[in-house]
Amino acid sequence: MLLAYYDNLNALKLVLEGFRQQSFTNFEVIIAEDDNNPETRQFLKEKLKSYFFPIQHVHMEVKRGFRKSEMLNKAVCASTGETLVLIDGDCIPHKHFLKEHHKNQKNGYFFFGRRVLLGEKITAKILSGKSLSYLSFYSLLFSDSTLKKEGIYWPWFGLYTKNKRKLSGHNWSVQKEDMLKINGFDEDYNRPGVGEDYDVEWRLKAMGLKMKSVKNRAIVYHLFHKRTNSRENVEYVYSLLEQKKQAMQLKCLNGIEKLSNTDK
Repeated sequence: MLLAYYDNLNALKLVLEGFRQQSFTNFEVIIAEDDNNPETRQFLKEKLKSYFFPIQHVHMEVKRGFRKSEMLNKAVCASTGETLVLIDGDCIPHKHFLKEHHKNQKNGYFFFGRRVLLGEKITAKILSGKSLSYLSFYSLLFSDSTLKKEGIYWPWFGLYTKNKRKLSGHNWSVQKEDMLKINGFDEDYNRPGVGEDYDVEWRLKAMGLKMKSVKNRAIVYHLFHKRTNSRENVEYVYSLLEQKKQAMQLKCLNGIEKLSNTDK
């Protein structure tokens, strides 16, 4: 279980509480911190033994700007399981989140879910009350949240209809061996945006894997915050992505292993 985290300890506490309430209990959490926050380190030092699941914490030694892909690669290497489930540090998992990712695993596939976008008001209630009780579907229905239909838990058959939406890093899973085959995340994506997720998607597909939905089964609740991605960064990331596709770099050069063009 890989958790991409940056500078939001109150959210992290709620996410870890969500994992404490999971119906599937055979898992570890590796926190991939794109920072080196002493408050986070102190919290984990004090509370580590209060969780029933093991927690590892990888982080920057010295803060060097946006290095999410690098920290996720460190987390991939630190993981001990065969399956990697990925979530963002501002997304609280539904109690059956890991159960659904685990039971749907199948060779030759990677899996994606979606998120409920919690509104500003209900997020404030959750953070101030430090409680997940507001995440019932009834509470969400009458909240200021959006994408509420993504919070309907329906484990019997897929409600997903085909569309062209891309993979998002807040809710997906893949076999560790498949991530290693593509050399993990491409660390050339060093600006915030969507590039590292979309890049992984096309490389896994080009490697022969198929992407399958666990929408309305593996659910997360995204805590409200203001968007920080600039138009300039997004345009840069999309331009870089197109360059990677043109070069057909399925096994990225700047990943878990540092490769040359002759190694790809």
